Amino acid sequence: MSFQPMLPASGYAGWVFLNRTLEAQKETFAESPATARDAEYFTENISEVRTARDLVSDYRLLKVALGAFGLEDDIDNKYFIQKVLEEGTTAENAFANNLTDSRYKAFSEAFGFGEGEQRRTSIIGFAEGIVSDYEDRQFEVAVGEQNEDYRLALDTQRALSAIAADDLSDDGMWYSVMGSTPLRTVFETAFGLPDTFSSLDLDDQLEVFRDKAAKMFGDGEVSQFTDTDRLDELVKTFLLRSELDDVPTGLSSSSIALTLLGGAGLG
Repeated sequence: MSFQPMLPASGYAGWVFLNRTLEAQKETFAESPATARDAEYFTENISEVRTARDLVSDYRLLKVALGAFGLEDDIDNKYFIQKVLEEGTTAENAFANNLTDSRYKAFSEAFGFGEGEQRRTSIIGFAEGIVSDYEDRQFEVAVGEQNEDYRLALDTQRALSAIAADDLSDDGMWYSVMGSTPLRTVFETAFGLPDTFSSLDLDDQLEVFRDKAAKMFGDGEVSQFTDTDRLDELVKTFLLRSELDDVPTGLSSSSIALTLLGGAGLG
């Protein structure tokens, strides 16, 4: 990827700088030749797509479609993606509904290729919406090539807002968090949960997530993160804990503290 985000510092300080310059950097990314060509091709051709097979048969269209949902690594899994799209999401036993990663369900819903669903590829504004999501997600990919934690933090900012905007129950919001690999990583790291945590029963995981959130932020529900201050605190906690995990073993507690404070000093 030719675009290189400006990240002059690491740790929390680098995150503060990225947020201050985010809109300008995203605009520069969207105007870069490769991204602009992808956006133009998708906008001009997606309305001609009638079936899931049509979409997976066009590499350039599929690249944007998958990239808009952070699923770009599946670009060569055409049979899998076609099945996700063709079965839709209205049937309880639909393929996408039974995948752990909730992004596949959102992807399938967005295109509407399932039986009895409304195909959306020719709806006014559809192409622009997918392109906008593609640009956002691929900017995150570019950031992640330099700092994966920042990519996860950017994903969290966007994804939690989307979850809170859905008509979901409190439990449903937490299950959406648990069904998203990036969000799960951020919450598990921020809460200091072990690698084996995901092997627990889902109901037990839900109880732990809610309990940890209540103790750390004063509220046990995902909806609290629509508040900017709460969201910022979650991301800051994630970044600092992740940075702590990367500190070499053998350092004294005072050395670790100085390392983390030094990384946060520009904020």
